[in-house]
Amino acid sequence: MEIVNLKLTNFRNYEKLEITFNDHLNLIYGNNGMGKTNLVEAISVLALTRSFRAVVDKNLILKSKNVLKIEGNIKSHYTNNYKVIINNDGKKVKIDNTKVLKISDYISKINVVIFSPDDLKIIKDTPSIRRKSINIAISQINISYLQNLNNYNKILKQRNAYLKTMAVNANTSNEYLDILTSKLIDYGLLIYQERKKYYELMNSLITDNYYKITGCEGLKINYLSDYQEKKIEELKKMYKSTLKKDLILGKTSLGIHHDDLEFYLDDMNLKIYGSEGQQKNAIIALKLSEIEIIKQIKKDYPILILDDLFSELDNEKINNIIKILNKEIQTFITTTNIEKVDKKLIHNCKVIRINNGEVEEEKDYE
Repeated sequence: MEIVNLKLTNFRNYEKLEITFNDHLNLIYGNNGMGKTNLVEAISVLALTRSFRAVVDKNLILKSKNVLKIEGNIKSHYTNNYKVIINNDGKKVKIDNTKVLKISDYISKINVVIFSPDDLKIIKDTPSIRRKSINIAISQINISYLQNLNNYNKILKQRNAYLKTMAVNANTSNEYLDILTSKLIDYGLLIYQERKKYYELMNSLITDNYYKITGCEGLKINYLSDYQEKKIEELKKMYKSTLKKDLILGKTSLGIHHDDLEFYLDDMNLKIYGSEGQQKNAIIALKLSEIEIIKQIKKDYPILILDDLFSELDNEKINNIIKILNKEIQTFITTTNIEKVDKKLIHNCKVIRINNGEVEEEKDYE
């Protein structure tokens, strides 16, 4: 899979930009704050309809403008045109100029794996960050997963609202709550099963990828869930047992919205005992495994973005990652210093220099 070209209108600091890309390696460089990350962020929004940064959609629109457009031709088994349009009222997406009514029907069409400095916090940050990474990864290979997740979150919101009503109104019955709980369990089990299957596949790959990076074996991911090996009747009993607690809290204290991941190197929990280097290497192994999973499921490699990792990882580590990558993977690297990239690895790549949102220089690096 590759992005052939990209058109931006009023995205971040790009008022107008049209650019074509190399089918293998694209090196984007320039000083901080010039728009390097904005360019690869646009690719991620085109693929996922959302930024990989923690930002609301309307903040992606160029200041003083009302609407942004991102358009690109994606070559996979076929070549299709994709478009994302965002304004203050929301977003819409199109494929080959036909509007797609549900965002969930659009996501998974363009596969992208992103390494960014924020990803290196996955192990040591909060469970919500890890769940976000789970959801993005599985949504790209399973369209029904995102639909089930959206339905689960809708039922969860309704259940929480009804719990608050029950807490202040003695005349409410448990019948409606039982209906909501049953629906929550149904969708939750579907999501749990997909997550479990995904991390079984992940663990079949991540140990070897960690070994390629470090020469050490033993990396595994533990998937933690309230739904672990539970059947419907067991889950219903669990929700009944926590009803008093839920009424006090005004929210549902059990469910897949509390799922988490643990990264272990042999018997060592990397969040608690791992060094910063071990944690970073584990995330690199995770991302490399994501690439392999997408290739297995979709029969095509994803687009790969390496955003500003030279600021977080040493030059040797980054160049080793590039060596591991299959030449069929279209890769984007952003950096402030082009000299950090091994020249032997970037033969015939495209070099793009960014200065204040302007593409000042484009050439093939020989």
